Amino acid sequence: MAVTKIEGKQFAQMLIEGANNLSNQSKKIDALNVFPVPDGDTGTNMNLTITSGVKEVKAQPANHVGEIAASFAKGLLMGARGNSGVILSQLFRGFSKSVEEKESIDAKQLSQAFEYGVNMAYKAVMKPVEGTILTVAKDAAKQGIEVSQNESNVISVMESIVKQAAESLERTPDLLPVLKEVGVVDSGGQGLLTIYEGFLAILKGETITNMVAQDEPTMTELVKLEHHQSVQSHMATEDIEYGYCTEVMVKFEEDKTAEHPFSEDEFRNELNEFGDSLLVVSDEDLLKIHIHVEYPGNVITAAQKFGSLVNVKVENMREQHTSILEEDKTETPTTPPKEEKKAEFAIVTVGMGSGIAELFKGLGVNKVIEGGQTMNPSTEDFIKAIDECHAEKVILLPNNSNIIMAAEQAASVSDLEVAVVPSKSVPQGLAAMLSFNMSQSLEQNASDMKDAMQQVKTGEVTYAVRDTSLNGVEINKGDFMGIHEKNIISTGNSVQTVAKELIDKMIGDDGEIVTIIYGKERSEEEANELITYVEDKHAEVEVEVHAGDQPLYSYILSVE
Repeated sequence: MAVTKIEGKQFAQMLIEGANNLSNQSKKIDALNVFPVPDGDTGTNMNLTITSGVKEVKAQPANHVGEIAASFAKGLLMGARGNSGVILSQLFRGFSKSVEEKESIDAKQLSQAFEYGVNMAYKAVMKPVEGTILTVAKDAAKQGIEVSQNESNVISVMESIVKQAAESLERTPDLLPVLKEVGVVDSGGQGLLTIYEGFLAILKGETITNMVAQDEPTMTELVKLEHHQSVQSHMATEDIEYGYCTEVMVKFEEDKTAEHPFSEDEFRNELNEFGDSLLVVSDEDLLKIHIHVEYPGNVITAAQKFGSLVNVKVENMREQHTSILEEDKTETPTTPPKEEKKAEFAIVTVGMGSGIAELFKGLGVNKVIEGGQTMNPSTEDFIKAIDECHAEKVILLPNNSNIIMAAEQAASVSDLEVAVVPSKSVPQGLAAMLSFNMSQSLEQNASDMKDAMQQVKTGEVTYAVRDTSLNGVEINKGDFMGIHEKNIISTGNSVQTVAKELIDKMIGDDGEIVTIIYGKERSEEEANELITYVEDKHAEVEVEVHAGDQPLYSYILSVE
């Protein structure tokens, strides 16, 4: 049956079904990330982004394609997380601009909207890389334009778009050698294809079954029930005993469960010692945990006995509670407070781990957004932080390459003067802070901070979540990896040996200061062992050590 027009309600269903399909496959997409580190989160970021878009669509029901697209684009913009999420938001921001006056759209207008979105997404990326989601979107849109010249059936046109997106995705390893080396296609492109497949399913009168059984409560639903048992406004922030809402998902592995047989009841009793609001759900393949604790790393370590981490989410409930109380105050009619004088400058940064947060605050940072690897802040998170600083000028330090675009997007929509210093790591962010000068202009500070962060070398020690071969290095699942500026320098089953080899390579001939930030999984004694090693082998080098409390990354290192 030919369909020549897409009406508003059908378009809304296309968006919802695209989101459903992406949600179903987000973990598969996460697994496509090239680096075998425990923070492959493209699927998660895209899923969180599109969920925010669909929420806006459902909140403002309409039967006008342009209005629905505008709501969707607004939700995507505010919820955008990671580079993949920001690019997705730009694709549909352009799509929305193309159809904003249209109550319904035909095949040509649909294709033109996709093409307009591609143009906007390419403009948003400073250095577009082919072999990514951008290429898949571009190739698919081009095919749609060609087919729609002689075809009025939107189903046929959408089929051609999906087919070309799939073919383009298969070509991504030919454009990005690192994809071919590891044997995967681009994760962002895969995510976009799943969205388009959802669109096509609705046009054909089909639906994509949700993988979560409808008659069983999901972990999210259970968490909501657990959270609703406490009334936030009847307690003080300082009375919160366990400050971090921690959710962990683990995929069971036979070799680990053979060594540590899993019993849901016994594991629940073990975790019960760490905190409260505990939920443990498991099936044959997955273990899901929700708990309120003071030390999230303990939960992560305990869970890893049974398999590999699939997803980790840690939220600071004390900050959330403070925000809730502030909202409650605004809802109660009171005498309006006097207008507080704005500070001239404020700095917002991103960090995961209480120790890292304290390091930044000690250098003058006003607001630390809880996040980083596995938990990329959204555009809306940055905007909220900017507003809370109550300053005339704000500098953003993302400290992660996958967060820079969300920070830049927040800066572009803020009403204040906001500059982004594109730090890609915690050491770069710390180095940038040391050059901040309150007496300088916003532009000069941003420039000086960018220069300062280039003077520091960054290293990280984490573990591999799968077997792979990358840049000629054979990596076994579970091994520790020493990573310097995205290059895997050392691997092995001893975290201390890997860290020492990485430090040696980073110091080279010109290193003068080494800073060691140790994570939740490492002890002060282990960090001191590294200090002794550096002092014995590199007598001319000064060593600093800090407890960062960061999860997943045993050590974050810097050399200046």
